[in-house]
Amino acid sequence: MITYVVVANQTLGGEPLNAKLAELVADGPCALHLVAPATKTEGEKQWDYPVGDRTGPNAATLAHALASGRLQQELARLRAAGVEVDGEVVDHDPVARVRELVAGGDVAAVVVCTLPAHLSRWLRTDLPHRISRAVSVPVIHVEGAAGPSL
Repeated sequence: MITYVVVANQTLGGEPLNAKLAELVADGPCALHLVAPATKTEGEKQWDYPVGDRTGPNAATLAHALASGRLQQELARLRAAGVEVDGEVVDHDPVARVRELVAGGDVAAVVVCTLPAHLSRWLRTDLPHRISRAVSVPVIHVEGAAGPSL
C-alpha cells in the first residue's frame, strides 16, 4: 500500500487540505502519515522571561500541545471516515523527519499544507522547496486557511 506523508499544523482540518486528502484517498488504497511540526515561538524557554512572568508553561510546551491537539482531532476525523492514518508531532522544522520517512518506506508523495503566503512562516522559510530538494518523491503544496480551532 502506498503512503502519503502530510506536513501540516495550523491547517489540519481545513477545507483545502481536506479536499486534497479526499482526492488522494479516492485514487485508491493508501495510508496517510501526518507530520505536525510544533510552531517555533519566541521565548521558547522560560528563562527568556522575567522571573515574575513564569507562571505557566513555556511557549514551546504550549506549541507542542496545540500541534498535538490538532493532530489528534484530524486523526480521529480521518479514522472515522475509514482512512488508514497515523501521525506524530515533530520539531518546528520537519525536513529531516520527512527525509527519514521517505527513505524508510513506500511513500508516493509528500503533501505540505501552508497558511496563505501573507501569513505563512513556512513559505517565508521556503519549506515546500526545501522538502522537495531533500526527497526523491513529488511534493504537493496546498495553501489554505487555518483549520478548526481546539
